[in-house]
Amino acid sequence: MSDPVARVEPFVLTIPRDTPYLGALREGEAPNDRGYFVRRGNRTVYPTFDRNVLVRITTRHGVTGWGETYGIVAPRATMEIISDLLAGFVIGRDPQDVAAIHDDLYDLMRVRGYTGGYYLDALAAIDIALWDIAAQSAGLPLAKCLAGQRRETIPAYLSGLPRPDRAGRAELAAEWQAKGFDSVKFASPVADDGVVEEIRTLRERLGPSARIACDMHWAQTASQAKAMIRAMEPHGLWFAEAPVAPEDLDGLADVAAGVSTPVAAGEEWRTAHDAQARLARRACAILQPEMGHCGVTEFMRMATLAQVHHAEIIPHATIGIGIFLAASLHASAAAPAVTCHEFQHSIVEPNRRYLAGEIACTAGQYRLPSGPGLGVRPSAEALRLLEQ
Repeated sequence: MSDPVARVEPFVLTIPRDTPYLGALREGEAPNDRGYFVRRGNRTVYPTFDRNVLVRITTRHGVTGWGETYGIVAPRATMEIISDLLAGFVIGRDPQDVAAIHDDLYDLMRVRGYTGGYYLDALAAIDIALWDIAAQSAGLPLAKCLAGQRRETIPAYLSGLPRPDRAGRAELAAEWQAKGFDSVKFASPVADDGVVEEIRTLRERLGPSARIACDMHWAQTASQAKAMIRAMEPHGLWFAEAPVAPEDLDGLADVAAGVSTPVAAGEEWRTAHDAQARLARRACAILQPEMGHCGVTEFMRMATLAQVHHAEIIPHATIGIGIFLAASLHASAAAPAVTCHEFQHSIVEPNRRYLAGEIACTAGQYRLPSGPGLGVRPSAEALRLLEQ
């Protein structure tokens, strides 16, 4: 072992927002004293700020890797899992054994049922940081350490239209279309006039060649989802994301079999086991692994499954300053089944100052960060805001 792990340090990073994620609060939506509110359209809690958990791993010789995961709610639960449990089983290990370390950490708690949630979010952050170190030590960009880099750029779709009304959201989509982004996804919980009117307006504004997807936010039964998707299909629906509750595997398969539009799922998955359970039932045609939940190791395992099952991968990418987004882009450059990647402009663009190293997304294309490892790290401004 040439350079073992010496320190594992978790942090919380909180960033103010002028407008909450997905746009302004609707009637009946108000934050509590912790800054949390519930979107009435999907009954899901959101914060009024951006917040994530970062992990810094340092080797004995001073090589530093960064990981990132969700900290949207109760971030100190994830931090405690890292500092109290996982760190002790990572210190002293060789970062080059990253996949083996991942599996050892996963096995620690699987008998107790911890195959998801905060536990695997914590594991994902550690996994990303270890891959960052392993690639830096090899002197290579991460993509070249993951089955080989297959592409220089990755097509991007615009995700989220945080404007207060339907006309404004269509105008925002058109503004980005003029910049070269001809694929867009809207969110059903804030489609105030209904999803059919939303996609109709977008189609009229963007023209016949634009790709338009709908994020349904797990808020429907299978029957409701099929009816909604069928009603949107005459307007050219690209894909329907998360149409039913995550635990409703039979419902997801029913929707996929009952509509013409490809069904997408996977934002909430943590492991290849989650993907296999859906692929075996032909419950989705598009996988959407979220690097902040699954980490690099499980992302690449899902990518292999997608290739075997002739499914597409269109990765999900939501919160953060760009650490796990960079990891997702590297993995996407190496995975043959990837056809596009989410671009959360309302998060990526304002949070650029918290990232050292560039994540470029222009004219509808991502370019990989340059340099060894992830090619990015928290900026000096971000480091000043970190809380242990």
